[in-house]
Amino acid sequence: MNDRNLLGPWIRRFLLEHMVAERNFSLNTQASYRDTLTLLLPFAAKFGDHAIDRMTVEELSPAIVRQFLEHVERDRKCSGATRNLRLGAIHSLARFIGMHSPIHLSWCGEIRSIPFKKTAKTLVGYLEKSEMDALLAAPDRRTVLGRRDYALLLFLYNSGARADEVAKLTIGRLRLADPPSVRILGKGNKTRVCPLWSATSTALGRLVTGRDPSDVVFLGRTNQPMTRFGIHRIVTQYAGIAATLLVTMKDKRISPHLIRHTTAVHLLRAGVDINTIRAWLGHVSLDTTNIYAEVDLEMKAKALAAVDISGIPAASRRATALPSLMAFLKQL
Repeated sequence: MNDRNLLGPWIRRFLLEHMVAERNFSLNTQASYRDTLTLLLPFAAKFGDHAIDRMTVEELSPAIVRQFLEHVERDRKCSGATRNLRLGAIHSLARFIGMHSPIHLSWCGEIRSIPFKKTAKTLVGYLEKSEMDALLAAPDRRTVLGRRDYALLLFLYNSGARADEVAKLTIGRLRLADPPSVRILGKGNKTRVCPLWSATSTALGRLVTGRDPSDVVFLGRTNQPMTRFGIHRIVTQYAGIAATLLVTMKDKRISPHLIRHTTAVHLLRAGVDINTIRAWLGHVSLDTTNIYAEVDLEMKAKALAAVDISGIPAASRRATALPSLMAFLKQL
């Protein structure tokens, strides 16, 4: 059998050459695509009754892929968004094979014609200013761990960084001299610079004084680098404390990513340009950042207050009302 027909060598090239050497995908994307194929291949081999190491490209048929996607939702109890994530990885594999093997162009087209499933759009959650203040007030800053946790929460709010980005942040990326800033290594190995408040700079300075620039900023109880899971645990721990004092926080699922959303909404309310917020958060597309303009109720309320039921802005109403008042006074 021609090796170009075997699926295994193509997958190896896709994972090692295309994703790493050619496209330099982030580690999270590599892991996601790898996990998709780890689930897909045994399922396809069993469903099609093929030996997994001798499976050909055509034996990974569109029918098998559709059955796999149904299996992801029905048997693995995954959401429509996860189903689409798995399909995106399969589309990418098919596109790679089609680009390098013209004899598989027809198969590639059939696989890529499998549509993404329409999913319900959920509103992005965020914390109000009073709620964020309550969360920041929760750590006991009289203790060493409390001061670390306060610095962590304040940095998350200041930078809008993802938990994984915070976990990997090294001391050498901090600039605590005036004006303070931080260089964050984000998705796709892209670096962005974020300014720091003086309060954030002071809190971080107490954590990193006398330590090596190559060390990570946030350490756990055993002086080992914190993971994103550890950061999530700290956020949820203090969210529980804050929720006992502020009833509006009880029904909110507070996580590091919710704080990221909070940063974006509060920047928007402060009048920061949407493109600046995109760069602040490290979004590739402005469309991603625009979701915050859709969810901010305070800005919508201000817009509503400026317009009456007829839809005429308040300023226009005042301009048209003045001549009518003058005409009425002349009649007296």
